[in-house]
Amino acid sequence: MALTQTSIPQVLAMGEAMVEFNQSPGDPRQYLQGFGGDTSNFVIAARRQGVSTGFVSAVGDDRFGRMLLDLWREEAVDTRWVRVDAQAPTGVYFVSHDESGHHFDYLRTGSAASRYCQQDLPHDALAGAAFLHLSGISLAISASACDAAFEAMSTIRAAGGKVSFDTNLRLKLWPLARARATMREAFRLTDVCLPSWDDVTALTGLDDRDAILDALLSCGVKVVALKLGREGCYVATPDERRIVAPYAVNAVDATGAGDCFGGAFVARLALGDDPFAAARYANVCAALSTTGYGAVAPVPRAERVLHTLAG
Repeated sequence: MALTQTSIPQVLAMGEAMVEFNQSPGDPRQYLQGFGGDTSNFVIAARRQGVSTGFVSAVGDDRFGRMLLDLWREEAVDTRWVRVDAQAPTGVYFVSHDESGHHFDYLRTGSAASRYCQQDLPHDALAGAAFLHLSGISLAISASACDAAFEAMSTIRAAGGKVSFDTNLRLKLWPLARARATMREAFRLTDVCLPSWDDVTALTGLDDRDAILDALLSCGVKVVALKLGREGCYVATPDERRIVAPYAVNAVDATGAGDCFGGAFVARLALGDDPFAAARYANVCAALSTTGYGAVAPVPRAERVLHTLAG
Protein backbone atom coordinates (compact mmCIF):
# COMPACT_ATOMS: atom_id res chain seq x y z
CA MET A 1 0.00 0.00 0.00
CA ALA A 2 1.35 3.42 -0.91
CA LEU A 3 2.15 5.79 1.91
CA THR A 4 0.04 8.89 2.29
CA GLN A 5 1.69 12.29 2.43
CA THR A 6 0.59 12.85 6.03
CA SER A 7 2.11 9.56 7.18
CA ILE A 8 5.62 10.48 6.06
CA PRO A 9 7.88 12.13 8.65
CA GLN A 10 9.17 15.64 8.09
CA VAL A 11 12.79 14.61 8.61
CA LEU A 12 14.45 11.35 7.58
CA ALA A 13 18.02 10.34 8.39
CA MET A 14 20.09 7.69 6.65
CA GLY A 15 23.24 5.97 7.90
CA GLU A 16 24.55 3.42 10.37
CA ALA A 17 23.62 3.15 14.03
CA MET A 18 25.66 1.01 16.42
CA VAL A 19 25.62 -0.27 19.96
CA GLU A 20 28.30 1.28 22.17
CA PHE A 21 30.33 -0.22 25.03
CA ASN A 22 32.06 2.51 27.01
CA GLN A 23 34.77 1.58 29.48
CA SER A 24 33.90 2.41 33.08
CA PRO A 25 36.30 4.93 34.63
CA GLY A 26 35.96 3.16 37.98
CA ASP A 27 36.75 -0.32 36.66
CA PRO A 28 38.42 -0.74 33.25
CA ARG A 29 37.13 -4.33 33.07
CA GLN A 30 33.53 -3.10 32.93
CA TYR A 31 31.77 -1.39 30.03
CA LEU A 32 28.56 0.62 30.07
CA GLN A 33 26.26 -0.18 27.17
CA GLY A 34 24.89 2.72 25.15
CA PHE A 35 24.10 3.71 21.57
CA GLY A 36 25.99 5.55 18.86
CA GLY A 37 25.89 6.50 15.23
CA ASP A 38 25.88 10.10 14.04
CA THR A 39 22.68 10.00 11.98
CA SER A 40 20.82 8.12 14.73
CA ASN A 41 21.92 10.74 17.26
CA PHE A 42 20.80 13.43 14.80
CA VAL A 43 17.34 11.99 14.22
CA ILE A 44 16.67 11.52 17.94
CA ALA A 45 17.73 15.11 18.61
CA ALA A 46 15.46 16.36 15.83
CA ARG A 47 12.53 14.35 17.20
CA ARG A 48 13.01 15.80 20.67
CA GLN A 49 12.63 19.27 19.15
CA GLY A 50 9.11 18.46 18.00
CA VAL A 51 9.33 17.36 14.36
CA SER A 52 8.33 13.93 13.09
CA THR A 53 11.31 11.79 12.10
CA GLY A 54 12.20 8.43 10.59
CA PHE A 55 15.37 6.40 10.11
CA VAL A 56 16.52 4.71 6.88
CA SER A 57 19.03 1.92 7.47
CA ALA A 58 19.48 -1.76 8.29
CA VAL A 59 20.25 -3.65 11.47
CA GLY A 60 21.09 -7.28 12.09
CA ASP A 61 18.54 -9.83 13.20
CA ASP A 62 20.24 -9.99 16.58
CA ARG A 63 19.90 -8.66 20.11
CA PHE A 64 21.79 -5.47 19.28
CA GLY A 65 19.55 -4.73 16.30
CA ARG A 66 16.46 -5.20 18.45
CA MET A 67 17.92 -2.87 21.07
CA LEU A 68 18.32 -0.13 18.45
CA LEU A 69 14.79 -0.66 17.16
CA ASP A 70 13.50 -0.38 20.73
CA LEU A 71 15.50 2.83 21.24
CA TRP A 72 14.00 4.50 18.17
CA ARG A 73 10.49 3.39 19.06
CA GLU A 74 10.89 4.76 22.59
CA GLU A 75 11.97 8.05 21.01
CA ALA A 76 9.01 8.02 18.57
CA VAL A 77 11.35 7.76 15.56
CA ASP A 78 9.62 5.93 12.70
CA THR A 79 11.33 2.58 12.06
CA ARG A 80 9.31 1.43 9.03
CA TRP A 81 12.35 1.95 6.80
CA VAL A 82 14.88 0.10 8.94
CA ARG A 83 15.51 -3.24 7.25
CA VAL A 84 16.34 -6.26 9.41
CA ASP A 85 19.11 -8.27 7.74
CA ALA A 86 19.25 -11.89 8.90
CA GLN A 87 22.57 -12.43 7.12
CA ALA A 88 24.65 -9.69 8.78
CA PRO A 89 25.31 -8.35 12.29
CA THR A 90 24.56 -5.00 13.85
CA GLY A 91 27.72 -2.90 14.22
CA VAL A 92 29.22 -2.35 17.67
CA TYR A 93 32.09 -0.26 18.99
CA PHE A 94 34.11 0.04 22.18
CA VAL A 95 35.36 3.20 23.86
CA SER A 96 38.41 2.86 26.10
CA HIS A 97 40.16 5.52 28.16
CA ASP A 98 43.73 6.21 29.26
CA GLU A 99 45.97 9.16 30.09
CA SER A 100 46.07 10.23 26.42
CA GLY A 101 42.30 10.39 26.06
CA HIS A 102 39.57 8.11 24.73
CA HIS A 103 40.00 5.54 21.95
CA PHE A 104 37.50 3.87 19.64
CA ASP A 105 37.55 0.31 18.33
CA TYR A 106 34.88 -0.61 15.78
CA LEU A 107 33.41 -3.97 14.81
CA ARG A 108 31.39 -2.84 11.79
CA THR A 109 32.93 -4.58 8.75
CA GLY A 110 30.17 -6.46 6.94
CA SER A 111 27.49 -4.97 9.16
CA ALA A 112 23.84 -4.91 8.12
CA ALA A 113 23.96 -1.16 7.46
CA SER A 114 27.04 -1.52 5.25
CA ARG A 115 25.09 -4.02 3.09
CA TYR A 116 22.30 -1.50 2.45
CA CYS A 117 21.84 -0.88 -1.28
CA GLN A 118 19.78 1.08 -3.79
CA GLN A 119 17.13 -1.64 -4.04
CA ASP A 120 16.36 -1.15 -0.33
CA LEU A 121 15.45 2.54 -0.63
CA PRO A 122 11.92 3.69 0.41
CA HIS A 123 11.23 5.95 -2.57
CA ASP A 124 7.70 6.87 -1.43
CA ALA A 125 9.02 8.11 1.91
CA LEU A 126 11.88 10.01 0.30
CA ALA A 127 9.50 11.68 -2.12
CA GLY A 128 7.29 12.91 0.73
CA ALA A 129 9.75 14.07 3.40
CA ALA A 130 10.85 17.67 3.84
CA PHE A 131 14.48 16.81 4.73
CA LEU A 132 16.86 13.88 4.34
CA HIS A 133 19.97 13.96 6.52
CA LEU A 134 23.17 12.04 5.77
CA SER A 135 26.83 12.27 6.71
CA GLY A 136 30.25 11.40 5.43
CA ILE A 137 29.94 8.16 7.36
CA SER A 138 26.75 7.31 5.46
CA LEU A 139 28.87 7.43 2.28
CA ALA A 140 32.00 5.76 3.65
CA ILE A 141 30.76 2.49 5.15
CA SER A 142 30.53 0.69 1.78
CA ALA A 143 30.20 1.21 -1.97
CA SER A 144 26.59 -0.04 -1.97
CA ALA A 145 25.62 2.26 0.91
CA CYS A 146 27.27 5.17 -0.90
CA ASP A 147 25.36 4.45 -4.10
CA ALA A 148 22.12 4.21 -2.12
CA ALA A 149 22.86 7.50 -0.39
CA PHE A 150 23.39 9.34 -3.67
CA GLU A 151 20.18 7.93 -5.12
CA ALA A 152 18.31 8.92 -1.95
CA MET A 153 19.66 12.47 -2.19
CA SER A 154 18.62 12.75 -5.83
CA THR A 155 15.18 11.28 -5.12
CA ILE A 156 14.21 13.69 -2.35
CA ARG A 157 15.50 16.74 -4.23
CA ALA A 158 13.62 15.74 -7.38
CA ALA A 159 10.45 15.65 -5.26
CA GLY A 160 11.07 19.12 -3.83
CA GLY A 161 12.62 18.11 -0.50
CA LYS A 162 16.00 19.15 0.85
CA VAL A 163 19.23 17.36 1.75
CA SER A 164 21.10 18.03 4.98
CA PHE A 165 24.70 16.80 5.11
CA ASP A 166 27.27 16.62 7.93
CA THR A 167 30.85 16.01 6.78
CA ASN A 168 31.82 13.74 9.72
CA LEU A 169 35.13 12.72 8.15
CA ARG A 170 36.42 9.38 9.47
CA LEU A 171 39.74 8.46 7.85
CA LYS A 172 39.61 4.96 9.35
CA LEU A 173 36.80 4.28 6.89
CA TRP A 174 38.35 5.67 3.70
CA PRO A 175 41.42 7.54 2.41
CA LEU A 176 41.34 11.33 2.27
CA ALA A 177 41.55 11.48 -1.54
CA ARG A 178 38.43 9.32 -1.91
CA ALA A 179 36.61 11.24 0.80
CA ARG A 180 37.38 14.54 -0.92
CA ALA A 181 36.16 13.35 -4.31
CA THR A 182 33.01 11.72 -2.95
CA MET A 183 32.02 14.58 -0.69
CA ARG A 184 32.61 17.09 -3.48
CA GLU A 185 29.85 15.30 -5.38
CA ALA A 186 27.70 15.13 -2.26
CA PHE A 187 27.97 18.91 -1.76
CA ARG A 188 26.41 19.37 -5.20
CA LEU A 189 23.29 17.57 -3.92
CA THR A 190 23.27 19.33 -0.53
CA ASP A 191 20.95 22.15 0.52
CA VAL A 192 22.06 22.44 4.16
CA CYS A 193 25.70 21.68 4.99
CA LEU A 194 26.80 21.15 8.61
CA PRO A 195 30.61 20.82 8.55
CA SER A 196 32.95 20.88 11.51
CA TRP A 197 36.17 22.87 11.34
CA ASP A 198 38.65 19.97 11.39
CA ASP A 199 36.70 18.05 8.74
CA VAL A 200 36.24 20.85 6.28
CA THR A 201 39.81 22.14 6.47
CA ALA A 202 41.03 18.62 5.63
CA LEU A 203 38.49 18.21 2.85
CA THR A 204 39.07 21.59 1.19
CA GLY A 205 42.70 22.31 2.06
CA LEU A 206 41.55 25.77 3.19
CA ASP A 207 41.97 27.40 6.58
CA ASP A 208 40.08 30.67 6.08
CA ARG A 209 36.47 30.63 7.24
CA ASP A 210 35.10 32.79 4.48
CA ALA A 211 37.02 30.89 1.81
CA ILE A 212 35.53 27.65 3.14
CA LEU A 213 32.03 29.09 3.05
CA ASP A 214 32.64 30.39 -0.48
CA ALA A 215 33.80 26.95 -1.60
CA LEU A 216 30.70 25.21 -0.22
CA LEU A 217 28.25 27.80 -1.52
CA SER A 218 29.87 27.60 -4.96
CA CYS A 219 28.87 23.91 -5.07
CA GLY A 220 25.23 24.95 -4.82
CA VAL A 221 24.76 24.60 -1.05
CA LYS A 222 22.03 27.00 0.11
CA VAL A 223 22.84 27.14 3.84
CA VAL A 224 26.12 26.42 5.63
CA ALA A 225 26.41 26.17 9.41
CA LEU A 226 30.12 25.79 10.14
CA LYS A 227 30.42 24.34 13.64
CA LEU A 228 33.13 26.06 15.69
CA GLY A 229 32.68 24.40 19.09
CA ARG A 230 33.17 26.86 21.93
CA GLU A 231 33.05 29.74 19.42
CA GLY A 232 29.52 28.93 18.28
CA CYS A 233 28.95 28.62 14.55
CA TYR A 234 29.38 30.62 11.35
CA VAL A 235 26.20 30.58 9.29
CA ALA A 236 26.07 31.56 5.64
CA THR A 237 23.56 31.80 2.83
CA PRO A 238 24.33 33.17 -0.65
CA ASP A 239 23.14 36.59 0.63
CA GLU A 240 24.35 36.84 4.22
CA ARG A 241 26.75 35.36 6.75
CA ARG A 242 27.00 35.78 10.52
CA ILE A 243 28.78 34.35 13.54
CA VAL A 244 26.13 33.01 15.90
CA ALA A 245 27.41 33.17 19.46
CA PRO A 246 27.66 30.04 21.63
CA TYR A 247 25.70 29.44 24.81
CA ALA A 248 27.96 29.04 27.85
CA VAL A 249 27.50 26.01 30.11
CA ASN A 250 29.63 23.87 32.42
CA ALA A 251 30.23 21.06 29.94
CA VAL A 252 31.11 17.58 31.17
CA ASP A 253 30.85 15.49 27.98
CA ALA A 254 30.69 16.74 24.39
CA THR A 255 29.89 13.30 22.92
CA GLY A 256 27.36 13.75 20.13
CA ALA A 257 27.12 17.53 20.56
CA GLY A 258 27.66 18.11 16.84
CA ASP A 259 24.94 15.61 15.98
CA CYS A 260 22.62 17.30 18.48
CA PHE A 261 23.36 20.68 16.89
CA GLY A 262 22.53 19.29 13.44
CA GLY A 263 19.29 17.65 14.54
CA ALA A 264 18.12 20.80 16.31
CA PHE A 265 19.17 23.05 13.41
CA VAL A 266 17.31 21.06 10.76
CA ALA A 267 14.29 20.61 13.03
CA ARG A 268 14.01 24.36 13.44
CA LEU A 269 14.36 24.88 9.68
CA ALA A 270 11.55 22.36 9.17
CA LEU A 271 9.45 24.32 11.67
CA GLY A 272 9.97 27.55 9.73
CA ASP A 273 12.95 29.30 11.36
CA ASP A 274 15.42 31.22 9.22
CA PRO A 275 19.00 29.78 9.34
CA PHE A 276 20.26 32.31 11.89
CA ALA A 277 17.40 31.75 14.33
CA ALA A 278 17.79 27.99 13.83
CA ALA A 279 21.51 28.28 14.63
CA ARG A 280 20.85 30.24 17.83
CA TYR A 281 18.40 27.53 18.94
CA ALA A 282 20.78 24.72 17.93
CA ASN A 283 23.70 26.30 19.80
CA VAL A 284 21.66 26.28 23.01
CA CYS A 285 20.39 22.74 22.42
CA ALA A 286 23.90 21.38 21.77
CA ALA A 287 25.35 23.24 24.75
CA LEU A 288 22.72 21.83 27.09
CA SER A 289 23.47 18.33 25.77
CA THR A 290 27.06 18.62 27.02
CA THR A 291 25.95 19.00 30.65
CA GLY A 292 25.23 15.26 30.85
CA TYR A 293 26.98 12.08 29.74
CA GLY A 294 26.45 10.23 26.48
CA ALA A 295 25.20 11.09 23.01
CA VAL A 296 21.48 10.47 23.57
CA ALA A 297 20.34 10.75 27.19
CA PRO A 298 21.26 14.43 27.78
CA VAL A 299 19.78 15.79 24.55
CA PRO A 300 17.19 18.34 25.75
CA ARG A 301 13.62 18.53 24.57
CA ALA A 302 12.14 21.61 22.95
CA GLU A 303 10.48 22.89 26.13
CA ARG A 304 13.82 23.16 27.94
CA VAL A 305 15.57 24.79 24.99
CA LEU A 306 12.80 27.34 24.50
CA HIS A 307 12.74 28.09 28.23
CA THR A 308 16.50 28.67 28.19
CA LEU A 309 16.25 30.94 25.16
CA ALA A 310 13.45 32.93 26.79
CA GLY A 311 15.48 33.30 29.98
